[in-house]
Amino acid sequence: MSTEELISLKNKADLRRRPSRVCICTAASCQSIGADRVHKAIEAEIAKTGREPQVEVRAVGCMGLCSAGPLVRVESESSSVLYRNVTVEDAETVAASVGKAKVERLVCRTDVPFFARQHKVVLANCGVVHPERIEDYVAVGGYSALYRAITEMSPSEVLAEVTASGLRGRGGAGYPTGLKWQTVAKSQDATKYVVCNADEGDPGAFMDRSVLESDPHRVLEGMALAAFAVGAKVGYVYVRAEYPLAISRLRTAIRQAKAANLLGQNVAGSRFEFTVDIRLGAGAFVCGEETALLASIEGLRGQPRPRPPYPAEKGLFGRATLINNVETFANIAPIIEKGGAAFAAIGTERSKGTKVFALAGQIKNTGLIEVPMGINLREVVDDMGGGTPTGGKVKAVQTGGPSGGCIPYEHLDMPVDYDSLQKVGSIMGSGGMIVMDESSNMVEVARYFMEFSMSESCGKCVPCRVGTYQMHEILRRILAGQAAPSDLALLEELTRTVGEASLCGLGQSAPNPIKSTLRYYRAEYEAVLRGSRPSMPMTEEGVG
Repeated sequence: MSTEELISLKNKADLRRRPSRVCICTAASCQSIGADRVHKAIEAEIAKTGREPQVEVRAVGCMGLCSAGPLVRVESESSSVLYRNVTVEDAETVAASVGKAKVERLVCRTDVPFFARQHKVVLANCGVVHPERIEDYVAVGGYSALYRAITEMSPSEVLAEVTASGLRGRGGAGYPTGLKWQTVAKSQDATKYVVCNADEGDPGAFMDRSVLESDPHRVLEGMALAAFAVGAKVGYVYVRAEYPLAISRLRTAIRQAKAANLLGQNVAGSRFEFTVDIRLGAGAFVCGEETALLASIEGLRGQPRPRPPYPAEKGLFGRATLINNVETFANIAPIIEKGGAAFAAIGTERSKGTKVFALAGQIKNTGLIEVPMGINLREVVDDMGGGTPTGGKVKAVQTGGPSGGCIPYEHLDMPVDYDSLQKVGSIMGSGGMIVMDESSNMVEVARYFMEFSMSESCGKCVPCRVGTYQMHEILRRILAGQAAPSDLALLEELTRTVGEASLCGLGQSAPNPIKSTLRYYRAEYEAVLRGSRPSMPMTEEGVG
C-alpha cells in the first residue's frame, strides 16, 4: 500500500464524517444488556426525523464503565456528552438531544476519577473507532507506524525502540519485551512465527477480549511490526472460542487488512510479507501457558513442556517463535509512532508505561481502566472504583487471577507495579482486579480459586494434578468443620511442594491464593477450625 492509498482510506472515513455523531458501545458487556437494540432504535429515530445526512450513528467498542451500560456518547461540533444505562425507551429522547440540550437524567459524568485518572495508550481508540471499519482506524493514525517502519526503518531500529521503551510482557510474567524480541531476531531459523496469546481465562478478567472487540487493527498492526522486527512471515492469534464477538471482529479486521495490502505479500509495496491466521482454543485455562498454547496450535493436546528450550529458541513446529499477549502487541504501534523514550517516561523505573485492568467483584464502578504503572492501589479501588456498592469497607483485592494473591485493605497504600505486588504476595498477571467486601470469607475465597486451578490442571505433572486436589480437599474439610488444626501445617507444606515442583508457571503459582490468605487472614482459618460459621460463599457472581 502506498501513501496515496492510506490517504484514500482516511478520506473514506472523512466522507462518512458528519457534523454530529451518536456512538453506541457494542462490546460484549453492553451487548449483553441490550446495546444492539438501543443501536437500532436510535438509528430508526434519526432516520424518522430525516437527520441522517447530519448525524452518524456509529457502533463502537468498550467505553470502559461497564456497570453503567449500555453507554451512548453524543458528539457535536461544540460538545460531547456521555449517557449511561440507556434503554430502547430512551432512544427517541437521545436522538432528539443531538445538537440540543442534553438529557440530564441520563448523563454519565466524565470528570470523575474513573475517567479523569486514566492514561490511555492501549485503549486510546476503544469507544472511538468502529471496530469493523479499517478506514476509521486509519483515520486516527492506524497503520502509520507500520508504514513508517517498513519504508523508513530497519528491523534493528524497530527492535531498539521497543527495547528503549522498557515494555514488559503484559501477559503476567513481565518478561522484558525487547529482550524476547532480540532472542527471536537472532535466531537463524529460515521460518519464524509470531503468536498472539488471547487465551484469557482468569475469572473476572476481560481486558484482552475487550481490546479485540474494540480495536482489533491495533493488535494486528503490533503483530506485523513484531514480525518485521524479528524476521517472521506467519502469525497466529490464539483466542478462546468463548469470545465469539472478538473472533468475528478479528476475522473482519484480518480480511480488511489483507484487502488493503497491510497484511499478506509485499506489504505497503515492500518486500515484507506477513500473514495472520486465527486458532480457536476450547477454553482450557492451561493453554494460556505458552508451551501448552503452541501444542494446541499444532493440533496436539494442550499441555506444557519443560523449558528450556524456550519458545523464542524452539517454539511452534520447532521454530523460533515470538509469543506476546493482546495488550503487549497493542502497545507496539504507539511506541514506534512516538518513540520508546516517550513510553518509558510513563510509569516507574522498573515498570514502564500503562496497564489495563478489569475492575470486578464487589465494587461500584466495574469496567475497564488503563492507568500509569505505579499508581496507588487505593486510588484505583476507592477513587476510580468508587468503593463497594453498599458503602462498606473493602476487605481485600485479588490481583493476577487464580495465580495471584489477596491483598488486604491495610496494604492498599502501595504502588501498582510488578515488584510491589510481588512483595505483598501477589502478581500483576494479565490485569484482573477483583474487589471483595467484608462479607467475603477468605477461606472460601481460597477454596474457590483452588477449585478453579484443580479443575483446570492439565494433569501432566503429579505435583499440580494431585497437589491442587489435596489442597482443595483440606480447604473443603476446614469449611465443613471436618479438619483439625494440624491440617493448616499440612496445607502450608503442600503450597511449598506444589509451588516448587510443578512443571509450568500455572501449577507453580496455583498455591498463591492460599499463601496470601494464610499470610494475612490466618485468624479466619483458625476461627473456622474452632467452629465459627464462614461468611457468604464465593460464587461466579462474586467475582464479577
